[in-house]
Amino acid sequence: MSERRPAERGFTLVELVMTVAIVGVLASAAMPLASLVVQRSKEQELRQSLLQIREALDAHRWAFDQGRIPRGVTDSGFPKSLLDLTEGVVDQTSSDKKRIVFLRRLPRDPLSLDPSAPAEETWGLRSYESPPDDPSPGNDVFDVYSLHEGVGLNGIPYSKW
Repeated sequence: MSERRPAERGFTLVELVMTVAIVGVLASAAMPLASLVVQRSKEQELRQSLLQIREALDAHRWAFDQGRIPRGVTDSGFPKSLLDLTEGVVDQTSSDKKRIVFLRRLPRDPLSLDPSAPAEETWGLRSYESPPDDPSPGNDVFDVYSLHEGVGLNGIPYSKW
């Protein structure tokens, strides 16, 4: 009599190859979506950073208009540098000369390619006197923009945000 051998359990080579191929196709389809999610996340962080800095610049100008910051004849009311927002300025209306601080920490440009650069060097600066279509630094900081050369998902260059 012939002996019956128990059925072998496990996968065949064909089943394993097909499974690996299907997983590979699915992974290759997911990779562009993953990079899109990363880009969208960095763009959201850029929006938040620009908003924080611009609100601090506006608050500095408001304090200048209220007479809380010393006025010079040629001053525009905007800070001389981005560090003035974190270091603060002396409140002229305070009897004990407290400092007005507009930002706890200066955010970095999330799209900056140099991770070792200080936060204030990751932004492009526009002075109050420079034209809107050709921003350039000057005696004060009226606005900031990203120095990244790329274009956002919305089709607008990051430097124009």
